[in-house]
Amino acid sequence: MSGAGNDFVVADNRDGGIGDGSALARRICDRHWGVGADGLLLLEKSTVASYKMMYYNADGSYGGMCGNGGRCIASYAVAKGVAGSDHKFEALDHIYHAEVAENGVRLAMKDPSALRLGIMLPVAGKRIEGSFVDTGAPHMVVFAKGVTRKGLEAVDVLALGRAIRTHRRFRPAGTNVNFIEIGSDKFVRMRTYERGVETETLACGTGSIAAAIVASKIAGIRTPITVVARSKSRLMVDFEVKEEGRITNITLTGPTERVFEGEFEIR
Repeated sequence: MSGAGNDFVVADNRDGGIGDGSALARRICDRHWGVGADGLLLLEKSTVASYKMMYYNADGSYGGMCGNGGRCIASYAVAKGVAGSDHKFEALDHIYHAEVAENGVRLAMKDPSALRLGIMLPVAGKRIEGSFVDTGAPHMVVFAKGVTRKGLEAVDVLALGRAIRTHRRFRPAGTNVNFIEIGSDKFVRMRTYERGVETETLACGTGSIAAAIVASKIAGIRTPITVVARSKSRLMVDFEVKEEGRITNITLTGPTERVFEGEFEIR
């Protein structure tokens, strides 16, 4: 499945037949010897919601929450008859609310934490300013204009993204890295270096939320905020800002697509 360009292998594991999700993720997500994907989503039994989502990055690491993955598995659950179009699922000890429609999936996300604006990082002989926020996964957000005068397309996402992702400030777990710019249309354009995939991905759901929060806090962009991913797909991020500045009631809305269905032999 694809969620705005993030691609995933999605499997029904309610019978527990897939014992080692991490090992399977490494095999099946390999783009040369497997199916090829950013990550593996397993739909499993839950005692507190319609089902439980387990997400593994392409390198086999446990991925935490994935916004686009959450939207994809919600669509998958409806197509499989596991849940109705308006349902709840469990992931990382949190209950998420999904609304699945023909034109996309709307997912209510958990409140962000650890927001820090104006962090200065020494990277590759430069001092790069960015902001950090945990939106279910850790994200560093950097304005492209602070990296290069040539704009977002000129940013060396692989080199800078990898350097920031592994920076000592974020050890041992590391962080995802999002480079953004705000267009004249007030859309936030974003490119992401994704931890666990270890390269630039075509979209990132929790990264889009992080980008929207930072754009709101620093540039005053009002919600709902349209985030344009590398894939050119648009994700809509909405949230409320309370009087004390706390951000809550976050939703992520965007397209999902089932690309193909098949069988993979587990050896």
